[in-house]
Amino acid sequence: MERDIIVIGGGAAGMVAAIKAAEKGCKVTLLEKNDICGKKILITGKGRCNLTNTKPWSDFSTHIHPSANFLKPAFFNFSNVATIDFFNSIGLPTTVEQGDRVFPFSMRAADVPSVLIARMKALGVDIRCSSQVLNVSNSDGFFHCVCGKSDSSRGDRMQVVKYSAPALIIATGGLSYPGTGSTGDGYEFARSLDHTVTETFPSLTALMPRMYDADLVGVELRNVGLSLFIDMDLIKIEDGELAFTPNGIEGALGFRLSRRAVWALMKGQRVELMLDLKPALSLEKLRTRIARDLGRMGASAENVGRNRFRTLLRGLMPAALVAPFQHYHKDLNVSNLPDKLKEWRFEIKTYTGYERAVITAGGIPQKEIIAKTMASKKHPNLYFAGEIIDIDGDTGGYNLQVAFSTGALAGESAAQQILKLKSS
Repeated sequence: MERDIIVIGGGAAGMVAAIKAAEKGCKVTLLEKNDICGKKILITGKGRCNLTNTKPWSDFSTHIHPSANFLKPAFFNFSNVATIDFFNSIGLPTTVEQGDRVFPFSMRAADVPSVLIARMKALGVDIRCSSQVLNVSNSDGFFHCVCGKSDSSRGDRMQVVKYSAPALIIATGGLSYPGTGSTGDGYEFARSLDHTVTETFPSLTALMPRMYDADLVGVELRNVGLSLFIDMDLIKIEDGELAFTPNGIEGALGFRLSRRAVWALMKGQRVELMLDLKPALSLEKLRTRIARDLGRMGASAENVGRNRFRTLLRGLMPAALVAPFQHYHKDLNVSNLPDKLKEWRFEIKTYTGYERAVITAGGIPQKEIIAKTMASKKHPNLYFAGEIIDIDGDTGGYNLQVAFSTGALAGESAAQQILKLKSS
């Protein structure tokens, strides 16, 4: 079958790339190793799928790593506003939640791949699921993808199928959540086509403190501050929500600091998080409040007693946090309480790996890709999109927008190049 463009990967970036190429009139084949497209989308946003974030580029860009400048052409070609309009136009109404986060109005992540698949089918995209790409090569002006495909008519024995096209888009994702098919295949395809791959590591992942108190598990905090220290140097301060889970410190705050923390741990550096339970209050105001609370109980710093002290703590933090807070601070008293509330320190010993990390940091270097087209600088008519590129964002809809923006630009650029070839 003669095709114009092959897309490897049926995730967010790959599906949008296929759609945008097909909308320009190109014949597109999409190869997906899973039996369905969009498997990873199903688990995003706790099953609700945080599609994007409505922040303007000036704010949005501060949440992109390691360099937002690379993303800028793709973002302005297919922005967060364009993403919302696109989904609304193909039958997925959206809604904006706290933190400028955009979700399907249905709050069902499954609706996202459903409308993308329907759109691909309407455009005639040749969707080939259960097609594991084994290797990729380039010769005679064509990219060749050799696939292993299960054949039920032969007792599920592997059938080898070859697909060829003059343009190729690699959108295979990274290494995060390997159960969804993200096993790093695309890195090997890229290497076989003369590209390099920067060191990869888990990001937006849990950070495990030393001597972690099991009583912390299940506690969720809002409106707190979290600071990251590497080798005793303050690196970053964040405010927001935090969760203690069986894997350690998570939630929006833990995730936002995890990228730098994981990298530092990989390099053998000392990593410490400092939790501020009362970021809105200065030490002086906190001392005044504590004195006032004691006065209301008819107590003072000198005669507070154990029971009243616990009552005091329950007025300053969730009840479930009182016991572990005391366990961590053996010398706790009224005098040092304000400092401990503002500076609860956790030395981080390890982190959760790719099995539960939201995103993979690292990948195809930005310097090897043309930002204005997502085209390879190594091979004509080769394009990259999504998580396989060395670009990632914070939690809050940023990573899916990166996938949509780079996927749209790669699809449109590949299509334009094919149309040029056809007209020449």
